[in-house]
Amino acid sequence: MEIFSLKNQWINLLFIIRFTLLSMSSKPATLALRSNENDLLALLSLKDQLVGDSHGVLTSWNASFHCCQWQGVQCGRRHQRVVSLNMSGLSLAGFISPAIGNLTFLREVDFSSNKLQGTIPREIGHLKRLVYLSLNFNHLKGEIPEALSNCSNLQEIAFTDNNITGEIPVSLGDMKNLINLHLAGNLLIGGIPAFLGNISTLKVLSLQDNKLKGTIPSSLGKLFNLEYMYIGGNKLSGSVPPVHNLSSLLVLDAAENQLSGNLPPEIGCTCPNLEGIFIALNQLTGEIPRSISNISSLELFDIALNGFTGSVPENMGNLRNLLVLNIPGNYLGSGKPGDLSFLSYLSNCSRLQSLGINYNHLYGVIPDSIANFSICLEELLMGDNQIIGRIPQGIGNLINLDLLEMKGTFIAGEIPISIGNLQNLEGLYLGFNYLSGKIPSSIGNLSRLSNLDLTNNKFAGAIPLSLKQCTNLQKLDLSTNNLNGNIPYQLFGAFERLIYLNLSHNSFTGSLPSDMRNMKNLVEFYVHNNNFQGEIPMTLGESLQLTTLFMQKNSFHGTIPQSFASLRSLENLDLSNNNLSGTIPPELQKLHFLVRLNLSFNQLDGEVPKKGVFKNATGFSFFGNKNLCGGIPKLQLPKCFSEKPKEKGKVLSTKTIIAISISILLGSILVVLLVYHSLRHKARRGTFMPSSLFDNGCLRLSYKQLLECTHGFASSNLIGTGSFGSVYKGVLYQHEKPLAVKVLNLRNHGAARSFIAECEALRKIRHRNLLKIITSCSSIDYQGNEFKALVFEFMPNGSLESWLHEQHDQSRYLNFAQRLDIAIDMANAIDYLHHGCETMVVHCDLKPSNVLLDDHMVAHVADFGMAKLLSTVTSNIGSDQTSSSVIKGTIGYVAPEYGMSGSVSPEGDIYSYGIMLLEMITGRRPTCDLFHDGLSLHNFCKMALQEGLKEIFDVRLVEEIGVNWKRIRNKPNMEAEIWECFVSFTKIGVACSTEVATDRLRIRDAIIELHATKARLLRTGFYGRDNR
Repeated sequence: MEIFSLKNQWINLLFIIRFTLLSMSSKPATLALRSNENDLLALLSLKDQLVGDSHGVLTSWNASFHCCQWQGVQCGRRHQRVVSLNMSGLSLAGFISPAIGNLTFLREVDFSSNKLQGTIPREIGHLKRLVYLSLNFNHLKGEIPEALSNCSNLQEIAFTDNNITGEIPVSLGDMKNLINLHLAGNLLIGGIPAFLGNISTLKVLSLQDNKLKGTIPSSLGKLFNLEYMYIGGNKLSGSVPPVHNLSSLLVLDAAENQLSGNLPPEIGCTCPNLEGIFIALNQLTGEIPRSISNISSLELFDIALNGFTGSVPENMGNLRNLLVLNIPGNYLGSGKPGDLSFLSYLSNCSRLQSLGINYNHLYGVIPDSIANFSICLEELLMGDNQIIGRIPQGIGNLINLDLLEMKGTFIAGEIPISIGNLQNLEGLYLGFNYLSGKIPSSIGNLSRLSNLDLTNNKFAGAIPLSLKQCTNLQKLDLSTNNLNGNIPYQLFGAFERLIYLNLSHNSFTGSLPSDMRNMKNLVEFYVHNNNFQGEIPMTLGESLQLTTLFMQKNSFHGTIPQSFASLRSLENLDLSNNNLSGTIPPELQKLHFLVRLNLSFNQLDGEVPKKGVFKNATGFSFFGNKNLCGGIPKLQLPKCFSEKPKEKGKVLSTKTIIAISISILLGSILVVLLVYHSLRHKARRGTFMPSSLFDNGCLRLSYKQLLECTHGFASSNLIGTGSFGSVYKGVLYQHEKPLAVKVLNLRNHGAARSFIAECEALRKIRHRNLLKIITSCSSIDYQGNEFKALVFEFMPNGSLESWLHEQHDQSRYLNFAQRLDIAIDMANAIDYLHHGCETMVVHCDLKPSNVLLDDHMVAHVADFGMAKLLSTVTSNIGSDQTSSSVIKGTIGYVAPEYGMSGSVSPEGDIYSYGIMLLEMITGRRPTCDLFHDGLSLHNFCKMALQEGLKEIFDVRLVEEIGVNWKRIRNKPNMEAEIWECFVSFTKIGVACSTEVATDRLRIRDAIIELHATKARLLRTGFYGRDNR
């Protein structure tokens, strides 16, 4: 490294000498060259501190070009001094050299969207001519330098999305020319300084998403030029101060704080140019100021989840430019007629797209004038109010609605037939009302409908056959009504995407359709409390995703279908209060997730099984079946007498007894000798017995127990195979949760070594994002062969590989937010292995099939069979390996340097991780046929980033944006922000998978960038709030 540094210094020195000699040929030129010699030195110093130039920009910074011709550098025409430095979006890492303070003619500096670290150099304060300074989207830390105030000509300071700490320096109050101040997305503490109110030139004040506390200073009310005030996402308290002089304000965002008190009543008069008011998620009270109606330019008004009371001003209808009116979760309304009168006036808001008034105390009838609402309206939420009367027939005029929610009110009458005009509707929520009559057949026109909720009403008659046309339905809830008649068999053939079906608490009759095999995605199925008859369809056993099946309180007869043994995901099964007969299928005890089983009050007979759910007396109910027997003793059932009594054997002679005894004694001696010989043989071989690693307080399992819990390592329990063995799903009868049992195939070369390596790696590591090992087993099987197995926590959602590439399972789809969370989980695991363990662990085989997902979709890195402890790569554990054995990994994911070197490194894991990120964002494996003749997944993504191509992204992610186009098309910058998140994710993958190991992004930097991308994504609101 020192040699490399000296070489750079000599090159720079030669460059300066050459530059100076050339300058001596002309006297006028000499003066100019002397004057910018300092600039040259400063630029070279900057270059020395920057690394990771993936775009090759700094390659132009050499002796072949005048420094004014270097990329990103701009000089003034008169003196040839550097006046602009634009290095934005170049993925540069490293530090900002203090030498930047020597570029004294600089007017503009832009280092935004890089990976710069360290602090902001105080020498920037020397740049007296500086007008524009942007360091957005980096990893800068430390405090804002006080010396910055010396840059008295500064008009814009942009430090958004860094890790800047400390308080906002007092000296900023002296910057009388400052126009834009962007400090959002940092770790700033303290309060909003009152002195900011002295910067009368300020137009943009962006302080959101920090850790600021205290009150909003009233001095901000003096900023008569202020246009954008972003102070949301902090911990600000107190009241909103008067805003007398903010007549230029366009956007006020103070959401997600702890503000209390009233909104200033004069806000509509003093801020007449406002376009957006965002004050949701505070503790504000009082009434909505009537002066709001004066803000004719207002487009978005969001006061959700506060404590506002009183009426909604009728003059809100004067807001002709209003796009979003969002006032849910308050205490608006008096509980008297007239609360909804404001709705008639909203018909004047011809651009309205979203109206949310749900979760208030509004009383009254929905006016017929709702039919005159904007044709642009897409979302109408009115539920959980005290609304009475009927749904107006004119609702059918709102043809662009995709969400209609009126649940939890007192609406009565029939659903108007005109509902069928809403052909863009995706969600219709009318549950918990007093609606009656028949379900209109016109609902069948809603071909895009995915959620239909009519629960807890008074609907009568049969389910309309036209409902079969709603083939996109995922949730259908018709429970607790007065519906009757047979279920049309055509319905069950049409609902292939259905996940939730609730027909309970009605008066349905007849049989369930015999063919239900199309409902393969069904997770919850409720038909209890009806009058169904006939047999339970055998084909219901093909709904393999079922977790809950309630069929109680009907008149089903026949036997419990044997096909139920296939419902491996079943957790709750209730068949009580029917006329079922026959025996309980013993296969039900193999349903290892089944925790609740109610078979009470039927006519079942025969033996009760003893395993699975049947061993839990509180989870299994059987009352009212008089002919059952057996089961566990706690059930206190009579014994079963199906077996014939055993005949009494004849008394053995004395000679026979002696002969048997001698045989047993000789056999015992032989066994002891064999065991002793085996132990001595293993001792000579120096066999590593890793089971001792897990003895401390951990579960001990024998070969017999593992054989039983996997049903003899049955193929039906096989969940995966690898280079050195197979993984089976198993359930111990004393534990409800299933296990994953990895059985090593010791015939494969390297399997035993893999077992030892995995035990050694897993011995002392514990992390949320690593697959938890429960125990190990090193034993002899029933054939006398050596047996080794590792037992892990079972991951019900399988591998990342299956979610990314199993095209036949369309229900398995990861949206971008989920992929981002999984990427962060994986990075946290790698960071722990590399920096959080006593001895660094290098995984050596990171790939999607080795990343498993639990029931909350949290990622766990697995399979440490190739892992290396960095201090023992060449130790006894692998002493018999050649250097080439180290490079064993998976083609496409193994780092390129492993093919040239005999040693592993953490950078190899980072390379594999980067390839996985690119696979997640593109949906393409690194071994895809597209990648040949020098084109790799890394190069493919790198070139696409340079050319700004969107075609590289997984088509399913792109389709998701298309499906939600209506929701985002009129929301400023949302689509661009989402695409930028995709690009940011890709850049991280490219930076992690560069060919040169030392150029790769550090894993902790990757974590920081991923979190920044996640924060940016959450701010778009496209995926809702974070669910983790």
